[in-house]
Amino acid sequence: MNTYTLASLAAYFLLMIAIGVYAWVKTRADSSGYLLAGRNLGPAVTALSAGASDMSGWLLLGLPGALFASGLMEAWIAIGLTIGAGLNWIIVAPRLREQTERLGDALTIPQFLANRFPEAGTLLRVTSAVIIVGFFTVYTASGMVGGGKLFETAFAGAMPVAGLSDYMVGILVTAGIVLVYTMIGGFLAVSLTDFVQGMIMMAALVVMPLVILFATPPGTVPATPPEGFFSLTHGASLIGVISAVTWGLGYFGQPHIIVRFMAIDRVENVPTARAIGMSWMVISLVGAVAVGLAGRAYADTHGLVVEDPETIFIILAQILFHPAVTGFLYAALLAAIMSTISSQLLVSSSSLTEDFYRLFLRRNASEREAVNIGRLCVALVAAAALVIAADPESEVLGLVANAWAGFGAAFGPLILLALTWDKMTGAGAVAGLVTGAGVVAGWIALGWNKALPAALGGGPGLYEIVPGFLASLAAIVVVSRLTAPQTQRV
Repeated sequence: MNTYTLASLAAYFLLMIAIGVYAWVKTRADSSGYLLAGRNLGPAVTALSAGASDMSGWLLLGLPGALFASGLMEAWIAIGLTIGAGLNWIIVAPRLREQTERLGDALTIPQFLANRFPEAGTLLRVTSAVIIVGFFTVYTASGMVGGGKLFETAFAGAMPVAGLSDYMVGILVTAGIVLVYTMIGGFLAVSLTDFVQGMIMMAALVVMPLVILFATPPGTVPATPPEGFFSLTHGASLIGVISAVTWGLGYFGQPHIIVRFMAIDRVENVPTARAIGMSWMVISLVGAVAVGLAGRAYADTHGLVVEDPETIFIILAQILFHPAVTGFLYAALLAAIMSTISSQLLVSSSSLTEDFYRLFLRRNASEREAVNIGRLCVALVAAAALVIAADPESEVLGLVANAWAGFGAAFGPLILLALTWDKMTGAGAVAGLVTGAGVVAGWIALGWNKALPAALGGGPGLYEIVPGFLASLAAIVVVSRLTAPQTQRV
């Protein structure tokens, strides 16, 4: 590993820790300050924090790898995510910011749901908190696996530690840096580091495809792409397109994303944040698509063998750039991974602190005690995720799509209707939460996300978020109608 590359990475790590210390100095020493930065985030930080915490390593590894292997058809997921994110900013962001403060100044999503439906408050709070902590522990582990794989692929032998593989060194370094700034600086540290990490990610995704395009000497005959490589529809089925586009439904129910809406300083700043966030997202997604397509053209033209398509970003960073810039590009990949890990750790910690500790164990806990318990919970969730991620053969990465669907189906219709439909009841909320999660789990267990049975028409499987979201929506409406006061029934 070149010393320039290591120096670039070291500078990045020090910057993240410095931001954490700055946030620690600036953050109010109470739960609102630690968990929501006192609801005082500016629109730019809110926008990039929401985007960076959302995309994770998928943006620089998974999406370019899919485009590299299969062509433009894989861009349907990006299209669906863009639509979903835009609707999330329009429908959820302003309403959630206003209602969470007005209804008891809720600091967590479970707390908001309990305040919105007091007749089922405790059940909603506990059920949703269990789902959040359980799924996010796995989600966090998947991010750590990404850090381990990066070190294993790119930094082999560069940071020798007795008795530890490069994979474990990567996990420990990634988790350790995130743990430091998240524990000491809380939500403000997570949001500020997300802002910086989002800028690094976008810069890398703009620079990489441009360099690829100009890396081929004049006169070189480009390789002929496979048939349909640049087509959005070649080889695509209707169910496949639906499954890809409906990833966007997941946005409405992702706690680590929508919690950013709760922290923006004023509702009036939401449109500005939306414009910034969506611009960042479109530029970054187009860049990721371009990396995959241009990377395939470069590899075919130059006879470059790529065993794992998802490593194309790492391979090109090594081949095409000065070592110092390579370090910056690796930092961009780590930024994508770390921004999501830190957000998930803090949301899990907030649920453990506010929805378990202060609800059942210490109702009268002081603000200082609650903040310290929050820091301890960050460490506990990280430790659990480390145990899961320690097995490099684990199928954690395969669970990410399932977790996204689980959150989207369980919380998506619930959040949308809680914010927009005044006839929704607590019983309907519980029914939607349980139905959404249950249908997703059942769909996966039956294998219908991979192949539909003959009774459903056969063919390729349907992404589990589709039936889960629709079933949850129907359960909320039906049960709310049945349990509403007689005067509200129509």
